[in-house]
Amino acid sequence: MARRHTPMTRALIAGFALSTVAACENFDFDLRDKLGNAPNTSAAARTATAPRPQPDDRGVISYPNYQVAVARRGDTVADVANRVGLGAAELAKYNGIPMDATLRDGEIIALPRRVTEPSPATGALTTGPLQPNEQIDITTLAGGAIERAGSKPATATRAAEIPSGEEPIRHRVERGETAYSISRLYNVSVRSLAEWNGLGPKLTVREGQYLLIPVAQVQPPENTAKTNPPGTNSPTPVPPSSTKPLPAETPSTKPAAAKPASPDLGSQRTAAKSDAKFLYPVQGNIIRAYSQKTDGIDIASKAGAAVVAADAGTVAAITRDTDQVPILVIRHSGSLLTIYANVSDITVKKGDRVRRGQTIAKVRKANPAFVHFEVRKNFESVDPMPYLE
Repeated sequence: MARRHTPMTRALIAGFALSTVAACENFDFDLRDKLGNAPNTSAAARTATAPRPQPDDRGVISYPNYQVAVARRGDTVADVANRVGLGAAELAKYNGIPMDATLRDGEIIALPRRVTEPSPATGALTTGPLQPNEQIDITTLAGGAIERAGSKPATATRAAEIPSGEEPIRHRVERGETAYSISRLYNVSVRSLAEWNGLGPKLTVREGQYLLIPVAQVQPPENTAKTNPPGTNSPTPVPPSSTKPLPAETPSTKPAAAKPASPDLGSQRTAAKSDAKFLYPVQGNIIRAYSQKTDGIDIASKAGAAVVAADAGTVAAITRDTDQVPILVIRHSGSLLTIYANVSDITVKKGDRVRRGQTIAKVRKANPAFVHFEVRKNFESVDPMPYLE
């Protein structure tokens, strides 16, 4: 079953797509002043993140699906390559950086293929890639402790020393992206992003660079509320006296208030008027109305149905969200953009001119199947309905 995006996810999807459009123009690449509904980077309440796992003596951090190396102060790509056993040219090309470039202390270098797994022989506490906390094999930990101790009795390993943790998303920097726009995309603080990737005080990122997105820190809040034992400090209500009956009920003569009719979004059909600015991208019921949290509307449709361009324009961007679901952006006259998400089988490419009503994609298979549709004016989210009615 395909996963349906939450309103916040759809807002992030739109921000990611628009950052791709902005990269092609002289816009504010950071987009802090463009996307009024995107999370504010100045807000203190960012998702709390865990510290980056410690590398082994070579600087290698190993995850189930990839490995990275952590540079030391003064390292070049060639220095890192020699420590991990890879070719310097291969490592430099994969990261889009010259072999002789001086790296920042703590900078993340992505490895193009797996090297020897961390183990006690390379300075790690256990052998193999990091695993989620709940999947740590106690037998493996015990074996690692014995191996480290040699012939001496194994000592207990403190839980805080066990190398474990969730595998972070690995993001490749696209042209025009900044540390700020990437941190907003994944709802993490730019400070955490910098610490995990050794970005330095200038928060410098380069096109083609791989970044690790900090993982959320799962830490239940401490319960400091004081509770009283049952039956203490709780006044007992006095029951009605059995010798003094309650007064008889008198029927109310006031008529019951009429129940207001609930709005029926399902009855809102998506037939476009001939004088509407935009056509509906698909024919179906509106299953989610516009709000500042959703940035657009969701229109139910049949999986595989044609998705059409709301008006004539130029395909400004075709990108994908974190689940690799395509997103399509079309630029129209009047500083307007339309965004089509939760689609598949796109039939146009970036730079194409499209006609009003031209098929541009199909509705992605999902439960329920729907298209997320947004209208942006000067990059600001606006209610699509006035343009459709």
